[in-house]
Amino acid sequence: VKGMATTAGGVILPPDPAASDAPMIATLRRQGCVMVGKTNLHEFAYGVTSVNPHYGAVLNPHDPTRVAGGSSGGSAVAVAAGMCDWAIGTDTGGSIRIPASLCGVVGFKPKLGTITTEGVFPLSKSLDTVGPMASDVASVARAFGQMSAGSDQALETPRPRLAVPKGWVRDLDETTEWAWRRVSAGLPEVDFVEHSVLFTTGLTILLVEAAAVHGRWAAEHPESYGPDVLAHIRRGMEVPAAEYERAISSLSELRAAAQRSMEDIDALLLPATAIVAPPVAAGNEAREPLARFTRPFNTTGQPVVAIPAPTAGLPVGMQVVGRTNEGALAAAAWLEAEWRGLTA
Repeated sequence: VKGMATTAGGVILPPDPAASDAPMIATLRRQGCVMVGKTNLHEFAYGVTSVNPHYGAVLNPHDPTRVAGGSSGGSAVAVAAGMCDWAIGTDTGGSIRIPASLCGVVGFKPKLGTITTEGVFPLSKSLDTVGPMASDVASVARAFGQMSAGSDQALETPRPRLAVPKGWVRDLDETTEWAWRRVSAGLPEVDFVEHSVLFTTGLTILLVEAAAVHGRWAAEHPESYGPDVLAHIRRGMEVPAAEYERAISSLSELRAAAQRSMEDIDALLLPATAIVAPPVAAGNEAREPLARFTRPFNTTGQPVVAIPAPTAGLPVGMQVVGRTNEGALAAAAWLEAEWRGLTA
């Protein structure tokens, strides 16, 4: 953003204000959008809690003893707290959908490649995605239209054909389990690509590509990184090249298989996270249950909307996985309207 520094939540990058806007920001300005400011996030967008060692933890607006989720935690909090109409996030393994889920807002990871990432500090060139967060699906759809320089059309919301990916949803905490049983009752299951294959493939690509970005800096200035991010970078540097090549070469077939699996449905429904917002002190133990259901869809590249489920207490988010951007948003809008009549 012109006139603002881009630290990406770290201390390695020079704190100089940008001389020009990224193309997406320029597009938004031309449409009259006003940039209110920038928000805190997980260091270099490489984590799921937004507990940042340099700038402090992003706290959950529903319970400040708990995390906001990450990596785009500040964006979700800004929306949840009413600081802005909508916010921009990035999503490489769940970084829009996880904080949206934990903070009770709507987050949209568009289909991979829909919105340019030029001017975005990279994490994984093969997986990075930019998308909006807002308080409701209609606002997210309008924001997406502005970000992608598309038309602002009303969503058509006929009843979608929904299904649950067979064998995927497991080991939920009590609050999430209660919400999931409520919203998934009566839905059929569909055979989808194996969860572990999608998760492992995406993680391998992320580890290697993030290490390519940060490896030299981490070797020369390890003290400038938080311990969790530094550990990820070092782990990525140890992944054999052949393993990375296999992961990259498998993407096209995995993505084709995902599309084939959804030929007879409009969208998948499943939880965004396996747990509600964990305590700030939870540490690494929260990583897997927060990213378990989001990372696979960075591998497939599919559009996904995270929407709040009807529940009391801490927010619980559900993912609506579509075949197209418009289809995912339409299915999410239909569910949002259906759930609005349910009491928590």
